Amino acid sequence: MNPLKRFAELTGAQRHAFLASLGGWSLDAFDFFIFIFCIKAIGADFHSDIKSVTEGTFLTLAMRPAGALFFGWLAEKYGRRPILMINVLSYSAFELASAAAPNLATLLVLRALFGFAMGGEWGVGAALALETLPAKGRGFFSGLLQEGYVIGFLLASIAFWLAFDHVGWRGMFVIGAVPALLVFYIRRNVAESPSWAAGAHARRASIGELWAAVTANLPLLLYMVLLMACFNAFSHGSQDLYPPFLQVQHHFDTGTTSRLAIVMNLGALCGGIFFGTVSERLGRRRSIALAALLALPMIPLWAFSATPLLLAAGGFLMQFMVQGAWGIVPAHLNELSPSAVRAILPGFAYQLGNFVMSRLSPLQAGFAEAHGNDYGIMLAWTIGVVALVLSVVTLLGPEARNVNLANREGA
Repeated sequence: MNPLKRFAELTGAQRHAFLASLGGWSLDAFDFFIFIFCIKAIGADFHSDIKSVTEGTFLTLAMRPAGALFFGWLAEKYGRRPILMINVLSYSAFELASAAAPNLATLLVLRALFGFAMGGEWGVGAALALETLPAKGRGFFSGLLQEGYVIGFLLASIAFWLAFDHVGWRGMFVIGAVPALLVFYIRRNVAESPSWAAGAHARRASIGELWAAVTANLPLLLYMVLLMACFNAFSHGSQDLYPPFLQVQHHFDTGTTSRLAIVMNLGALCGGIFFGTVSERLGRRRSIALAALLALPMIPLWAFSATPLLLAAGGFLMQFMVQGAWGIVPAHLNELSPSAVRAILPGFAYQLGNFVMSRLSPLQAGFAEAHGNDYGIMLAWTIGVVALVLSVVTLLGPEARNVNLANREGA
């Protein structure tokens, strides 16, 4: 079905909930990737190497599980809508504060606090959107929703291209405070999730009761954490050090780096929507495994090309597959989760997977620097291993495609 037709068939309330969730995730990623693009400049300003600055990425990822648990609990108790607004305001505030960091240590603390706020957004936003949307077409909307991450990366690429040479890395973090304006849209247009509104247990739930519900689904949680560790290695392992790969190894300037990142993200956007839609027919697990395995033949073009044109083609195709697999994740995790813990379990598992892989970027940077700043070989090995492991873990797990999210009480 035509994507525009699918969107037109939604009710006004469904469209606003989806756009709010998409906007929150997109702008969350926008703020995250501003830091990624500025790693080299921050290192130069604070007289630090790239590996030391990438500790900010580690701290952001490491703090996200705590944020997912805290904001997920609040969303189960007080509703998805108000907590989504608090999330957006929180990560925007810490992004703005990062612009004034007087030294690297302070900046790293602020990136940890940003990670705490960022950690809650995905689970709360995905629950709001997917509990409001109809089951039909959930794979398509899941793909589009997850590509908010890519949209954020794309917006950060464009902002870096147009603004960095004029405002520097501190000015980029000031621009990163713009997402706070999304709160006005949510407050004016977005209704509460019908599933949460119908469940009085959510409003009465204590954190102990919610934690008991999570631990009652411990095998499912552990599987989700393993799956999301693989997924986060797949995305962060292919994306977070891609700008330094272009800037340090290939010595590209701001404009070339930005344009290549834009092409890469266009591929990611197309892949997420494509595989999300394919998963409606092929199934969630098989579609994820297919996208992961198709990333393998893209490695030589992506990691070892020498010209901007070939690197652009490699980046487009690699991220088509990486985000193609990722586009299925919101629907897959929410379909597997019981309704009583849907704002906590998927987001908590997502961010625990982030935590497991949170040191990946510093390890990758250390490996590349130890091998003469050869980021290409490091990226190739990372994705070669991770793509194979992700496909196996996915195919061995459960699936609950198109389950009724309003009534799902057990996994």
